Amino acid sequence: MKVMAVFGTRPEAIKMAPLVKMLKKEPGIEPVLCVTAQHREMLDQVMELFDLKPDYDLNIMKPNQSIGMITASVLQGVGEVLEKERPDLVLVHGDTTTSFAAALAAFYHMRPVGHVEAGLRTFDKYSPYPEEMNRTLTGRLADWHFAPTARNRDNLITEGVAPERIHVTGNTVIDALLQVAAKPYEFEEAPLADIDFANRRIITVTCHRRENLGENMRAIFSAIRDVADTLADVEFVYPVHLNPKVRATAAEILSGMNRIHLIEPLGYLPFVKLMSKSFMILTDSGGMQEEAPALGKPVLVVRRETERPEAIAAGTARLAGVERSAIRDAMLSVLTDAEDYRRMARAVNPYGDGKACARIVEILRDAVWEHE
Repeated sequence: MKVMAVFGTRPEAIKMAPLVKMLKKEPGIEPVLCVTAQHREMLDQVMELFDLKPDYDLNIMKPNQSIGMITASVLQGVGEVLEKERPDLVLVHGDTTTSFAAALAAFYHMRPVGHVEAGLRTFDKYSPYPEEMNRTLTGRLADWHFAPTARNRDNLITEGVAPERIHVTGNTVIDALLQVAAKPYEFEEAPLADIDFANRRIITVTCHRRENLGENMRAIFSAIRDVADTLADVEFVYPVHLNPKVRATAAEILSGMNRIHLIEPLGYLPFVKLMSKSFMILTDSGGMQEEAPALGKPVLVVRRETERPEAIAAGTARLAGVERSAIRDAMLSVLTDAEDYRRMARAVNPYGDGKACARIVEILRDAVWEHE
């Protein structure tokens, strides 16, 4: 069985890298790796960390490219690779434009699609944008659905997917996280090397989603200022996304503040180490709602809804919204109420045990046997 994996962003690479490496060791499976480089520099960091080299690198990243430009470039580039390789299965991941366009290319070439991290939904097509529709449309094109949780499976069944095509595996990000967290690493440069992680409560921040650009982001950053002004033992570390609009807003509201560190984006290994040393996480990211609970870190989600309600139900994450006062109050609750913090930190992570890749490979191995 020739299995072609396609991804192009840092989050996809993190979640697919351990699966690709496991496929490379599996007799009877010939993996082909195609990267689009929708995120160039951030993708390369992950590829180096996991010691992966692509068979095809489409290198589509261009300055100020639109979603439509990304879609067209991936559709054409992946289509050309499919024409040459003619794989038995195309694996895509999650909710990126790369995933949707690659799945569409596979459909045009009548190649089966396997969707890793399938079935997540907010049921609001504009939130997260464009991820909700990317994921939903990829699901319509997919033949194999590797769902992280039972709730994801139920979403797919409700949408008419045959139950026998759905496999609940856990999330591969936990596999990647546990592998990386076990690697030795120490911060060597300021400001991270100078932070007193033992005596300060560090809040790691990520904020970059399109739907939060503008007033929502201003509210989020203003709430961070409020908490920094209120509690003297709290410090914020924010690896600022490369999006110029995000950077401009962060610089306007957060630069020059004591105990708020605006730093360049981190590689995955130092970022995992930062999360592990943090007191809690403030984020609009989807993946961090899965990763941080595996490290015992409470997560406050600065969004109105999430496609990962399992974290909310389990108590590992909490929706803080996008209003300044609500975000401030949510942070202060976790920071000042020790029992509230303990409940979130000790809750069981609903996203798996680090064996999702092994389950997916076993499913594909069974398919090879059936094919023979």
